Amino acid sequence: MLTFVFVCLSISVTGLHADFTVVVGSPSVKVKENEGVDLKCSYTADFGATPRIEWKFKDLKGYQFFIYFDGMITAEYEGRITMYDGGLRFNKVTQADSGDYDCEVSGNGGYDEKTINLTVLVPPSKPVSRIPSSVTTGNNVRLTCFDADGSPPSTYRWYKDNTPLPDDPTKFPSFKNLTYKMNVFNGNLEFPSVSKLDSGSYLCEASNGEGAPQRGDTVHMEVRDLNVGGIVAGVIVALLAVGLLLFGLWFASKKGYLPKKAESKPKQQAVYTQPRAADMDDGDGEFRQKSSFVV
Repeated sequence: MLTFVFVCLSISVTGLHADFTVVVGSPSVKVKENEGVDLKCSYTADFGATPRIEWKFKDLKGYQFFIYFDGMITAEYEGRITMYDGGLRFNKVTQADSGDYDCEVSGNGGYDEKTINLTVLVPPSKPVSRIPSSVTTGNNVRLTCFDADGSPPSTYRWYKDNTPLPDDPTKFPSFKNLTYKMNVFNGNLEFPSVSKLDSGSYLCEASNGEGAPQRGDTVHMEVRDLNVGGIVAGVIVALLAVGLLLFGLWFASKKGYLPKKAESKPKQQAVYTQPRAADMDDGDGEFRQKSSFVV
């Protein structure tokens, strides 16, 4: 019975105080831009009195940098951070500081690390939208919207004639005849086969919970039917132009306005005839062959 209690107590203590353990204050930290923030990182005593501590940073693009290495703050962060026993402090953060921070501790043959995700909160800016002013029925048309500054990244909403468009138009009776597809995360509003019902004034709105939502410019998009008459007229004009060109060439040739092709002189050909008996022996026993040229 005593052995069982001792084993249970050992398991409990080990669970509470695991060997070579790094502990962070919070795995996710959020702070407004231009404010200070602490990233807390502590470790168990079994690492020793002077363990090796390193801090690494991986930005949102995946690039990794050292912040604190070999007992020194790296040049990029000098004057921006302060190291202390139990963590580091940013004096003032910018949007570029958003990302993952690894606290790594090693000593006495042990190693552990923990990651803190830092999000620098930045309100959205006025989004840039691309909306065509005129499109043809039946075409695939995509409207785009993007906010480059919001952190965390903004989500997007589209308005038509000052009325917010639902994410899924099939769920609302007043929008069921519309066939658009909206992506609230990348800001795209796509019409697989645009119709005249889609004509109207469009604008997009970006929001991320920080500050007021921001709206882009309003642009009127007109959906027009395919101009069949114009296409037919264009074909007729093209055929008339070709006909006039051919007639002009014929008339110029008939009147002698075009240069005539130079006549080539016939080539002379040599024709060899069979030698006659008289030619084969002229008295001196020599063979002679005559040839004649025919034009």
